[in-house]
Order: sequence, then structure tokens, then C-alpha cells
Amino acid sequence: MHYYRYSNAKVSCWYKYLLFSYNIIFWLAGVVFLGVGLWAWSEKGVLSDLTKVTRMHGIDPVVLVLMVGVVMFTLGFAGCVGALRENICLLNFFCGTIVLIFFLELAVAVLAFLFQDWVRDRFREFFESNIKSYRDDIDLQNLIDSLQKACCGAYGPEDWDLNVYFNCSGASYSREKCGVPFSCCVPDPAQKVVNTQCGYDVRIQLKSKWDESIFTKGCIQALESWLPRNIYIVAGVFIAISLLQIFGIFLARTLISDIEAVKAGHHF
Repeated sequence: MHYYRYSNAKVSCWYKYLLFSYNIIFWLAGVVFLGVGLWAWSEKGVLSDLTKVTRMHGIDPVVLVLMVGVVMFTLGFAGCVGALRENICLLNFFCGTIVLIFFLELAVAVLAFLFQDWVRDRFREFFESNIKSYRDDIDLQNLIDSLQKACCGAYGPEDWDLNVYFNCSGASYSREKCGVPFSCCVPDPAQKVVNTQCGYDVRIQLKSKWDESIFTKGCIQALESWLPRNIYIVAGVFIAISLLQIFGIFLARTLISDIEAVKAGHHF
């Protein structure tokens, strides 16, 4: 019995290399995220003592960077090799993972809309937990400071009593006692250098005067006010990400169909 294939029974180079190009971006981005994450951990000495990760009560932002890096690197590698080697197993893995991520994103969006009170409580717990550990890790400080661009604390400046350094209790001897981080301060346009001590002793003053120097709105209220004003931007970003994922799924499924058709043609 002789086996042969038709002259036109070949995998489409267009879909093959388009999928490869699509995934090389994932792979390179994953490499960058992993490199940045490992470098940050080496600077903090975590690579020489992994128990430092478990000593933090808040979240280490580097862990998120590494998790994103691992996912992107794995998906990019599977997609690139699967496309070049015409490996159906790797392509199915890539396609299935993208589909799973897509439906997880959709489920999170729907649940966040339907259970807003629950999401608000989880966000409050997350923020308060990280307020307690604010001085434990420089990356965590930078994360919180970046969130507090127009707000302070989860529900207000008094949330900083949760931190041992900013607590107003008489037992505290910290210079930051009854203060807030500099990110809570209302920026002065005339100042070109950030005053990192602008939040010192702020909460000793009358509450009626807090507005003059710091933000009094909590970050949860600020987020709730920001979302309705920028709903089209949020929806646009979500749709753009979804379309990119659907495009990747389409390329992978089309290439898989081509490969299966060629393999079937070998035994026609």
C-alpha cells in the first residue's frame, strides 16, 4: 500500500508564522517579567533565603510579577514551539489555557458586578492587611504609594492606625506616630522635590484641617467614584484584551485543523 499526500495538502505558512509571531511577544514579555522578578528578589536577598517570602503579612508585589511571568513564558513557549513544530499537543495546551483564562476573566467581571459588596469587603481586607505590613517591604510600599494618588487608606487616613509606625497610641515612639505616608499628602505644584515628611503629625490636628494637607477620601470610595467616570475606558481595555485572546484562539484552532487535515491526507 502506497502513502502519498496531495500537492496542496500542507500547513498554511500564514497561520503558522502569524501564530509564532503572536506568541513570541508572550514569550519575550514572560522573560522580561521573570528577569525583573528574580532581580528584585535577589536585591532583597530572597533567593538566598526563601523563608523571607512567608514572613510578610501583606502581599509581595514581586510574587505577582513572577506569577505573570511564569504564565506568559509558558504560554509563549508552548505557542511558539507548537506552531514551528506543528505539535498538536502543545497547540491544544496553548489554546485550552487561553480559553480558561478568558472565561476566568469573564467570570471575575460578572461576579464583581453582581457581588459588589463582597468585592468591596475583600478589597478592604486586602488594603488593610498591606497597610499593616507597609514598612516590611520596599516593593509593598511602592505599590501602596502608587495606589494612594488621590486617596488615603481603605476608608480614610485613620486606617493608618493599623500600622505600628503610624499608630496614634501612647505606646508608640515612632517619629511617624499619628501621621500618614507621604503619598497621602495633597501635592504642592510649587514643589519639585517630594517631601517625604509631609504626613508627619497630621492626624494630631483637628479633622476639619486634614483637607488642607492630606487626602481624606479612602481608596475604596475613590475607586467607586472613578469607575463610573471611566467605564468606557475600562470596558475598552477589557474588550481589547478579549479580542487579542480570541484572535490567538482562532489562530491556534485554525492551525490545528490544518495539521490534522495534512496528517489525514498522508493516509488518504
